[in-house]
Amino acid sequence: MVGLHSSDPASVYLSAWARVEGFEPADLEDALYHRRALVRMLGMRRTLFVVPVDLASVMHEACTKARVPPERRRLVRMLEEQGVVAAGRGERWLDRVASATFEALGARGEASARELTADVPELGTKLSFGQGATWAATVGVSTRVLFLLATEGLIVRARPLGSWTSGQYRWTTIESWLGGSLVEIDHAEACAELLARYLRTFGPATMTDLRWWTGWSAKLSATTLGAVGAAEVALDDGVGYVLPGDLDPVDEADPWVALLPGLDPTVMGWKERAWYLGDHASDLFDKNGNAGPTVWANGRVVGAWGQTERGEVVVELFGRLGAATRKLVDAERESLRSWLGDVRIRTRFATPLGRKLAGR
Repeated sequence: MVGLHSSDPASVYLSAWARVEGFEPADLEDALYHRRALVRMLGMRRTLFVVPVDLASVMHEACTKARVPPERRRLVRMLEEQGVVAAGRGERWLDRVASATFEALGARGEASARELTADVPELGTKLSFGQGATWAATVGVSTRVLFLLATEGLIVRARPLGSWTSGQYRWTTIESWLGGSLVEIDHAEACAELLARYLRTFGPATMTDLRWWTGWSAKLSATTLGAVGAAEVALDDGVGYVLPGDLDPVDEADPWVALLPGLDPTVMGWKERAWYLGDHASDLFDKNGNAGPTVWANGRVVGAWGQTERGEVVVELFGRLGAATRKLVDAERESLRSWLGDVRIRTRFATPLGRKLAGR
């Protein structure tokens, strides 16, 4: 899957449950926090992913690194416009506070934002976001400084402060967590490696798909397609691209169903989604393009699912299914209910249909 979306912490576990027989949260925690074969990092489109350690440097060079300058400019502008520092002094203030934060984190080993604020009081300075909007909020500078340090590839999220559904994390330096800094990789090589992994999983993909997934420019996308020798294939609505060794016909799969969580990598793998969503995108995605939980059958989204306050897993289908497929959906729904037990999932990005199902 290249990586698992982790902006909603529960999605990583639910995505793994849907794919790995006998999966338990402890299995992923072992890979993330004990063996550290996986790492949670910022990647494509400023999104948080859980990826294999060998992909961390590739993803950083191909996607995340380019976000550092605009993130710095944005934070400096906010600091100056909101009166935290005088105009023209934001860069110096940010350099000093970020450096102090990194040093404090190195001294502690692992720490929460609150603990780091005790060491670096400036992190408690408040910034306002979305003034006048329904989502307006005030947050500490710590949120933005830690995000910037993570974008720079200097720190990573370690263990959550709560259970596996918690979105609050301790932080640590990447050298401490992985035993060394990120490996320097040639930019073109990193892009080629990332694109090859994407096409191996999601091909055929259109230019629109791969540009959306990576966040790349049209020029970089075209150049990297050439570097991996991608082959053009005809799709119903245009041209798609696959790896050169991926042109053979594919055998038809046995009937299958899956209950995938919000932000699952499959539903988020393409930008042009009508071929598997039909006309239900407005029900399944929020206004910012975040997917809610989906019900899949034989390669198509056939409905949505949610968890009620009582722990029941409920589904809403978009049409009639054959008896055999409906039986598989019911079995998967009951399996998920049993696996979750007393755990309650709160989808971070609520969709219209998701809110309806959760309220039942």
